[in-house]
Amino acid sequence: MNVSGLVWAGTLVALTAVLVVDLLIIGRRPHEPSVRESSLWVGFYVGLALVFGVGLWLAAGPGVAGEFYTGWLTEYSLSVDNLFVFVIIMARFGVPRPYQQKVLLIGIVLALVMRGGFIAAGAALISQFSWVFYLFGAFLIYTAINFFRQGEPNEDDFSENLLIRWSRRALPISRDYDGAKMTTHEGGRRLFTPMLVVMIAIGTTDLIFALDSIPAIFGITQEPYLVFTANVFALMGLRQLYFLLGGLLDRLIYLSIGLSVVLGFIGVKLVLEALADNHLPFVNGGEPVGWAPHIPIWLSLVVILGTLLVATVASLIKSARDRRRELAAARG
Repeated sequence: MNVSGLVWAGTLVALTAVLVVDLLIIGRRPHEPSVRESSLWVGFYVGLALVFGVGLWLAAGPGVAGEFYTGWLTEYSLSVDNLFVFVIIMARFGVPRPYQQKVLLIGIVLALVMRGGFIAAGAALISQFSWVFYLFGAFLIYTAINFFRQGEPNEDDFSENLLIRWSRRALPISRDYDGAKMTTHEGGRRLFTPMLVVMIAIGTTDLIFALDSIPAIFGITQEPYLVFTANVFALMGLRQLYFLLGGLLDRLIYLSIGLSVVLGFIGVKLVLEALADNHLPFVNGGEPVGWAPHIPIWLSLVVILGTLLVATVASLIKSARDRRRELAAARG
């Protein structure tokens, strides 16, 4: 796929314009969005991604579109898991609901910037060193095992990292929030509000999440343009999805298991493709491994979509059964 500088520039301008409009809406009227408002925005961003994929299909063929859709679906599912940690951070720092939108949007912008850097670095590594797929694959398999063991995160799992602890000690921070502002005046002094610490927590958490998501999508496609756009579309509707899902997150009890299967599958896929294109002298004498297959993109899409669907349906069934048991116990 040969993407010209003009196409890159046009894509960046269009996506930036959407984010700026989103930021202006929040800046003018901070509020907790209703289910209807959140549904419309999520539908808008999902529709935008689907239309973008159709455009890729028409311009570059079904193979490229399939890579985009598979990468977008993978990143979107990983982003949903990120929402669990966002909920914990908001609760831990007591962020008022009307101002959580701004926190999420700024966190998403930070994530886009950081992931852009990771994508550029990953693309440079891949172009120079084909063996990096062995590392990406091994890392994803390791991450999948951790996902499976740990399950969904809870408040006890969240610990403040070094940067958060440093900011609490070194910066003059007020005790209370002042709307969504980062600074406030208190006793004649200008202080940072707890909102700054929340932003640091969200930003550093996004950085950690990028370590999982970027290798995962490079397991789907090595085209930087598709990697970047899939990440952008997955993150753009995350803020509204946070409010839309709300309490439903607690019911997705098998999501981590589903994501562990997805990451494990992509990790194995990367290792197999690295073996099929092997050039390492200490592996098969530097020759490609004949039995290692290239997994087609349609099969990747079916496995990922099917796994997420099964995990979601199983979670909702299990949650409904548990709720009925609780109600029956309460009545008895």
